[in-house]
This record gives sequence, structure tokens and C-alpha cells, in this order.
Amino acid sequence: MDRPESSVSLLRRLGALSPRLRQRRFELLPLRGPGSPGTDVQGRAPGDSTVPRELADLISSIAEIGYLQPILVEEIPSGDGPPRRVLALGERRLRAGRWGAVHMEDNPHFQTIPAVVCPGPLTEEERRVWQLVENLAREPLTPGEQAAGLLFHRCAVLVGKLLAAGRPVPAEVYALDDPAERFRALERLRGGDSRCAAPWSEVLTRLGLQMSPRKARELVRAFEFLPRDLVEDMDAHKVALHTRIRFVGLRRDQGAVADEIWAAVKSRGRPDLLAAAVTEAEAPAGAGDPGAVVDAAERGRDLSNLARAEKLRASAPAVPAPTNGSSGAASGGLPGAGSVSAGPAPAALDTAVVTEALDVLRRLSADLRVGARPGRFDAASLRLLAEQILQLLDTTTAEPAAPAAAAA
Repeated sequence: MDRPESSVSLLRRLGALSPRLRQRRFELLPLRGPGSPGTDVQGRAPGDSTVPRELADLISSIAEIGYLQPILVEEIPSGDGPPRRVLALGERRLRAGRWGAVHMEDNPHFQTIPAVVCPGPLTEEERRVWQLVENLAREPLTPGEQAAGLLFHRCAVLVGKLLAAGRPVPAEVYALDDPAERFRALERLRGGDSRCAAPWSEVLTRLGLQMSPRKARELVRAFEFLPRDLVEDMDAHKVALHTRIRFVGLRRDQGAVADEIWAAVKSRGRPDLLAAAVTEAEAPAGAGDPGAVVDAAERGRDLSNLARAEKLRASAPAVPAPTNGSSGAASGGLPGAGSVSAGPAPAALDTAVVTEALDVLRRLSADLRVGARPGRFDAASLRLLAEQILQLLDTTTAEPAAPAAAAA
């Protein structure tokens, strides 16, 4: 997701959004017994990422160096007794800590867990803002994660407006885990009531993100109209947003063809060809067979790369050959040979650079000998660079000058 102006700015907006969040405090909570946080607030069964075998690395990390980031906990009043503490954010950290508290009870890192505690209950919007703040602080999100986060927050804004207007939201709507499905259900509840609308401009302002409404709509559009497994697949292969948007258009018109094209570029190990393949499929005279479409895209990419290589070759500065009258010291001839100086001798290459280049070339040569092959673009680039190096070596290594006696 586009980075906010700063983490501090986002936290300020977060504090301005809710008096409860402004009252947050930091505590070390026990992992077992009275005062330990529960997880019922999340309202769903643990996923595959929270079972012990998937938490092994996290458990090992905590055991070695402790927690790097606190969990977020809501403090819910419970009559005359002590408040309940329920988890709002950080399920994997909490479950890893609980496992360690049971199985590694002598490790001091599993005695308590750092937590940001807020008076609750938090609204869904407050919880979603915290989730996005944490994700943004941790690492850049994929387009699929960005879209899901934006949609969840838009749902939270819409829920808040519906409740403020006295329009209850059924429990089954809250239970919808897919953000697109949840938003569509909330929109049906809203009907034509413009007072309860959640426009992107308002959603982005509440989040404090420097993102245009158009970018948000494009992200969500690509997310909504593709199956979730396909979104995750494209995230894994780093398919750009504009390519996804075009793929969505092709999938609407030619669903089966689009899916077969994606399968074909993946099977060839060339997801980078997807944009060119979509262009081929959209052309009036485009090939109907997905395999032929990908073949045409690959040929077009190769021709483009060759044209780029030729252009680079043509624009490379020419290196003049040394004159025949170069000094013996500069040309490699006998001392005193020749009578015309060609100017100062060229600077010697850094020996470390030459040694490193030779090591890399030897490894490359060894890989090629055992059958490894680069991609077509890489192969063309290697050929072009090798030709340039050979030309430069030929033009900068002059023939030895003839001895004076032989010239006479």
C-alpha cells in the first residue's frame, strides 16, 4: 500500500479518531492464568498459520531474543469483576507465546507478553486502522493485501455509519471473512441511503494514506473480480497492478482463454509475459489458441529485446585504435621502438575488479557446460556484453611494433 507520510502521522490520526485509542497504555501481560488475554474477539477458528508447526520459527525467535512487537488488547468491562482482556491484533504472537509458556516455562521470554492495552470495546474501524498501521510498519504489502486492507476499512467505515443511523448489522454479515463479500452485503443494507455511504476519499482520509481514490478503486477492482487463489498467485509472481486490470478486462470477455494464458505463462516460467500476452489476445487478429498467444508474446518480447540491444550497440561510443607510432612501452613493443608518441598510457584496470569478473565468468562457464541456460533476454544481453568486451580488448591491445632493424 502507498506509504503514509510517516508512522507518527498515522498514529496521530489514529489517536484523533478515537478517545479509547488515546487512552492506550503499555503493559506486560501474563500468558497464563488471571489477566492473560483471550482470543474470542476475533470470532473465527485459528487458521493454518497459527498451528504449532507453522509457528516454529516464531517460537524459536521469541525464545532467543524475545518479542519485537507488542500485541493489541481490548479491555472489556465485566460488571463488578476485573475486566476481560481480549486480543484485537497479534494472534500468531500470542499463540506462540502460549505454546512457549507451556513447553518452555523456564525461558524468561515466555513469562509475559508485551501488549498495548486499550479500553474497549473497540469498533471495527478502530481495529482495522490498527491492523493497517501494523502492516504498514512491518513491510510493504502486495496488491492483494492492499486491496483487502482497504476494503476491510471501507466496511468498517460503512458499519459505523449504519449503526449511527440506527440500522443494525446482522451477525452473519460480520462473519463474512472475504472483504468483497462483506462490503457487498453492507451495501445491500445501506440501499440508496447516501448518508451511510463510505466514499473512497473519506476512507483514505481516515487512514491518513497518500493514495488517490482512483488508485484505491483500481486495487479493489482487480481484487474483487479475480478468484482469491489467483490473486495470491499473482501476488507471489509480482504481477503489476496495471497488468492485473487489463487481465480482468480480458477475463470478463474471454474467461477461459484468460485463465489458460495465465497457466501457460506460469508453466513456461515467464509470468513477465502476461502483459504482452493480454495485448496479443486483445488484438483483432489475435491468435485464438492460448498457447499461440503466449508464443506470439514471447516472439514479440524477443524482437523488442534484440532491437533494444542493437540500439545500445549503435549508441556505444567508438574506441579509437592506437596509432602505429605508439611508444613501445604503451604498445607492448620493444623499448625505444617507434618515434611518435600516442599520449599518456591508459590507466590500468583495478586488479580486484578483474579478479571478481573472472571468478563470475568461470562460474557462469561451469554452469553452461553442465547444461544450465539463461533466459532469452539474459542470453541476448550476455552476447551483447561479450561482443563489446571483445571489441574493446581488440582495439586497446595494439600489435607489437616492429624492431628498427627489421624496418630498415
